[in-house]
Amino acid sequence: MSQFDLLGQRRFAPFFWTQALAAFNDNAFRNALVMLVAFQMGLDDRSVSLYTNLAPALFILPFFLFSATAGQLAEKYEKTRIIRAVKLFEIAAMALAAIGFHTHDTTLLLVVLFLMGVHSTTFGPIKYAILPQALEPGELVGGNGLVEMGTQLAMLVGMIAGNSLMLVAGIGPWLASSATIAVAVAGYLASRRIPPAPATAPGLKFNWNPFSETARVLGIVRRDRAVFNAVLGISWFWFFGTVLIAQLPNYTRETLGGDGSVNTLVLTLFSIGTGVGALLCERMSGRRVEIGLVPLGAFGLTVFGVDLYLARHGVAQAHGLDWRAFLHGAGSWRVALDLTLIGVFAGFYVVPLFAFVQARTPREQLSRVIAGNNIVNALLIVLAAGFGLGLGALGFDAVETFLAASLLNVAVAAYIFTLVPEFPMRFITWVLVNTLYRVRVEGMRHVPEEGPALLVCNHVSLMDPLLLMANLRRPARFVMYYRIFDMPLLRFVFRTARAIPIAGQKEDPAVLAAAYEAIDEALAAGELVCIFPEGALTRDGDIAPFRPGLLRVLERRQVPVLPMALRGLWGSVWSRRDTRLGRARLPRRFRARVELVIDAPVSPGRLQLDALETRVRELRGTLA
Repeated sequence: MSQFDLLGQRRFAPFFWTQALAAFNDNAFRNALVMLVAFQMGLDDRSVSLYTNLAPALFILPFFLFSATAGQLAEKYEKTRIIRAVKLFEIAAMALAAIGFHTHDTTLLLVVLFLMGVHSTTFGPIKYAILPQALEPGELVGGNGLVEMGTQLAMLVGMIAGNSLMLVAGIGPWLASSATIAVAVAGYLASRRIPPAPATAPGLKFNWNPFSETARVLGIVRRDRAVFNAVLGISWFWFFGTVLIAQLPNYTRETLGGDGSVNTLVLTLFSIGTGVGALLCERMSGRRVEIGLVPLGAFGLTVFGVDLYLARHGVAQAHGLDWRAFLHGAGSWRVALDLTLIGVFAGFYVVPLFAFVQARTPREQLSRVIAGNNIVNALLIVLAAGFGLGLGALGFDAVETFLAASLLNVAVAAYIFTLVPEFPMRFITWVLVNTLYRVRVEGMRHVPEEGPALLVCNHVSLMDPLLLMANLRRPARFVMYYRIFDMPLLRFVFRTARAIPIAGQKEDPAVLAAAYEAIDEALAAGELVCIFPEGALTRDGDIAPFRPGLLRVLERRQVPVLPMALRGLWGSVWSRRDTRLGRARLPRRFRARVELVIDAPVSPGRLQLDALETRVRELRGTLA
């Protein structure tokens, strides 16, 4: 099923439109307010500067004050009821905004801006916590991609609409008011169609102190190191994006020599790029939560951020160009491509991180973790504003600020990936497997979403663990021959994946005993463990007799056993089949088509070793 099929299903579509309309209204109102203050109230430059700098601060302040409380609400109560209450709140806020637009009451409009910040703060923890309740695990990446795409495009259209409607001579305030109220009402009506999303922690004891609760929420976020660093990665995305978007008006005017239409064009390119990148994540990840895309995204942000500086810097030769004249200028298409690809790689970067947080965090804590994420996001957005202002005070122009952020991205990404080696490990695995093979998976539904299981698979090539690692929806611990575990090129991947080295009784009894202990501990902790019961790579393409070691595992820990088979690997990269030359074991087939077939679990009490071997042979079939 395509991710776009979700847009026709009630379990996703009403929520998608509710959040997209909310993103539209946030940006339409904020931009209409800026246009009113800057162009229609006759204020001096100092007053305009005060209001335009105060506005973002007022919008972001509720994220610091109320995110922790919003996270508790989303855990303790049924989520759709909260969403509908939030949408009614939005209608009331937009009605107040209409009064402010018509009376030019800036104080009232700033109050409304604060209220819209409260609206976004309350909606935020629900926005991402509701997806794992509504979607299947295999739909999580695609659903997040659609949400990110919808948010980016809604923000873009909202910015354009807010600017354009308010600037219509004579009736701008009326048009802006009507549009924002109508969109708020439409959002409420869409929310009425969202299916119930039960409370995940109904027994949660509510803490009304926002400061102590904020500290507690941040403590929950930090419990899982990988989740915490994913949150840092998401917040860095907001830092990078804030720096980019804040500098675009000056970049458009000073470096590109463009007018407002060029500013709209560059915003459009970035937003469309981010939406495209978000949608591509599902296809590139094979509908799994693939954090291997995150280093790829970080790499692209830096490469195309640097190239944006190289494409054009300094003061433009001509000024006041509209978007058509700009695109006809020398080098403009390179600038346009860089901006679009920055957006694409931003999508590769942020969507897997959100899906990772959702998949890794216990359901009863997810809303609070998202609330903690929003607090850290808000902090990084404030730091981004200070970063831009600070570099501006030092004499940096907009494109030099882009360059500084792009280079800083290298240091931040390296820091995060050093703290959590799982990110670069998954990237290496994803690149290797997708470069060398074309994989089709059948029977993924049989892999349990939680709890322990013993996976049993035939062993054809040295790449078998990486193939399984890249295609199983859940992380698994692989039991592998200790000499393969210590291979120089792949040692980092296997150690980071917490593979379990094993040796024969005659080779190293201590390693063998430690392996059985590690397997039992992993299963006791609810993890998946994968065993290759043949004990070695096949030498002739056939499946060797299964060794009884897995029965020893099941004697200690009764867990379900999942038979699996790899097809089509014999003769591919790093299998033991000779080439036609007969002199070296080199691959016959590059980009081989291979298959992973997973069967229904077998109860350990009914398992017989011969029957299990026969079943794996049947799954493998004749396609060795």
